[in-house]
Amino acid sequence: MTPTLLQSAEVGQAAIDGCIDQLRVVGGADGQSGTVLSREYSEANSLVMLQDSGDTIWRCLVANDGVVAELSVVDGSAASDVMALSDGLPIVSGDRRVQFASGESGTVMSTTLNPETSVRYLLGAADGQFLRVDVGSRGGALDYKIFNPDGSLLLDLISSDTPYQGQLWQSGDHVVEVVNAGAQPVTFDIGIGIE
Repeated sequence: MTPTLLQSAEVGQAAIDGCIDQLRVVGGADGQSGTVLSREYSEANSLVMLQDSGDTIWRCLVANDGVVAELSVVDGSAASDVMALSDGLPIVSGDRRVQFASGESGTVMSTTLNPETSVRYLLGAADGQFLRVDVGSRGGALDYKIFNPDGSLLLDLISSDTPYQGQLWQSGDHVVEVVNAGAQPVTFDIGIGIE
């Protein structure tokens, strides 16, 4: 089940605090706290990407109660994928593969989309499953549409304030494309789940 955006905010702070505390323990940039680059939540765990004051990027896998399971330095090639930031969240574009934590059926991601661009979230799903999408924009208008694996439209362009839930009729990669047609960057949360 995909957490609601409100639930992800409640559990998110404990996860972030746990990661920052662990970063201080291991001495990232002489024990300084980190800047949150991105957050991805599931019902059981969160993935938090941090940057310390020495510009080292850290990957933190943490339970939503703040207990850190793993804290590691991101290598150079992966670090280059963490793009320029806006409002402390990564700016995304292009295609992004959606993966759920083990045992989970949904995830919530927080990110920023530049003006006049889009980002495509690819999600493997089977005929007969149900897809849920919830896009919550902060400070601007966004739209989204959903494509079937054959490229046909499952859902034509609608406003981000309208969640989607429906049964799929094709197997393969479905695409949720979030579009910012405005003139300013927009920060948003996207929840995607399959049942």
